[in-house]
Order: sequence, then structure tokens, then C-alpha cells
Amino acid sequence: MTSLWRIALTVPAKASEAVADALSPFVSAVTALEDAPGGSWTVEGIAEYEPERPAITAALSLAAATVGTPPPDTVIEPLPEVDWLALNRQSFPPIREGRVWIRGSHVEEPAPAASVELIVDAARAFGSGSHATTALCLRAIQDLAKRRRPRNVLDLGCGSGILAMGVAKLVPSARTLAVDLDPVSVATAAGNAAANRVATRIRTRVSNGWRGPDVRRAAPFDLVVANILAGPLVEMAPRLKRGLAPGGVAILSGLLNQQERWVISAHRGQGLRLRRRYRRDGWSALVFS
Repeated sequence: MTSLWRIALTVPAKASEAVADALSPFVSAVTALEDAPGGSWTVEGIAEYEPERPAITAALSLAAATVGTPPPDTVIEPLPEVDWLALNRQSFPPIREGRVWIRGSHVEEPAPAASVELIVDAARAFGSGSHATTALCLRAIQDLAKRRRPRNVLDLGCGSGILAMGVAKLVPSARTLAVDLDPVSVATAAGNAAANRVATRIRTRVSNGWRGPDVRRAAPFDLVVANILAGPLVEMAPRLKRGLAPGGVAILSGLLNQQERWVISAHRGQGLRLRRRYRRDGWSALVFS
């Protein structure tokens, strides 16, 4: 049982990204959803501890001011006591994404014939396979595996480790370094790799993006998968260019359709070429080389 808090606000479209970024440091998860085409956006965060109200209010007001909108009215409220993990596991049906079949450990249904099975339980780490960006990355990895056999792989912002495990099962010769800034995510990814019997092909480490010593030592990479957010992707574009091996490929996601131009421009500025894009439910994944 965990006490969770909800922070919610409605802002004009032009302020949605700025306030979502400002809210991120205070919460465990943040979402930004369009209320109506061309209209306002609802930004919502979930915190595991009682939020620092003055600090959040100040950060959101400053973010709104930078794009010329007034301070948003913000709701900060506790959520009812619920065993969210148990509830998520009960409501998490198997997911089929191409050849990949994802199920929780509570599901006893056998995997479909010729499928690649991943066992992932709902947990504090991001990545159960249900979000569009995770599904798009899995689809891109499968398409890539039909043509290439990357050997040195980086899963940047690994969350639950689901993408690293997808690579390990689709390309058994690959060796993947899975890193995340959050130690809980790294521990979850390591446990999932062991449960899926791919721990010998996946190393898990805590790392602040490309800055970690393990990442620097392991570069350059044949394949980089980063399902994070548009802002960090843009900021890390120069490091991605330096960290990709000649002929290497990057699968980038965690961005909305309307953020594609921003991300594409940043990577083209580094000499990287857009090879393919995937879209689903307003989200995008971009493949560069």
C-alpha cells in the first residue's frame, strides 16, 4: 500500500511542454494530454510523497511565464489508499506486438506459437509494454532485426528493461548495456532480465545518460534505443552522434507527433539521417543512422 498524490492543471497548448518539464522533478510520472484538437491540455503528475506545494507552484508559474501564459490553477490532492501494483497486475492482460508477446507473471496462458515471450510485471519502473512508445520501439527493434544483427547495444533510460530484453531475445548475439538514472529502475531491469533468462546478455547500471563511465567505456554502439522524452533527446543529440558506431542505428521515442520536427532537426544538425518513423496514438518513434 502506497500513499500517492495527484498534481493536475490545465494550460494552453503552447504551455503544455514547458509545464510538464517543470513538473517532472517533483513527481514519479507525468502525462500531458490534449483535451480537444487545438485546445487546452491537461498536465498531470503522480507523486509518491506529499508534494512541496510552494516549490511546485513557483516552478509551474515560472514555466508558464516563459511562454507568455498566466500561472495555472493547480490541484494537489492525495489519492485513495490502493494497492496499485496488485490492481495493475490484475488488469494487465497479455500484449501482442508483432512477434513479441508480453505477459505478467500472473498470466498462465501459453505464449502463441513462434512468438518471443517477455514476462514483465507492473512495477515502479516505467515500461510494461502497454504504452504506445514502448510498443513502437519494440516494433522498430523487430524490423531492424530482420536486416541487421547489432552486437553492442545501449538501452538509454531502460526503465523496466523491456526494450533491452526485446533486443536480447530477438538478437541473441547482442550484448546490451541497460542504464537509467533511477536506481529502482536499474534494479527492476536486472530482476526482469534474470526472470526472462537473458541476464547474461544484459548489463544494468545507474547512469546519468551518456555521462556514466560504463556508457563511455562501452561506446561506440551499433544500436542505441532511448525511450525517454523529447527534451533530453534533443539535448543529448551530440553525444548520440559521438556514441554511435559507423553505420550504427538509433531508435528514439518518448515524443509526441508534434515534437518530431524539433527532434529531427536536432539530430540532422549532427549529421544523422532519419531512416523511418513510427506513429501510434499521438506518439512517435524515430529511427536515425
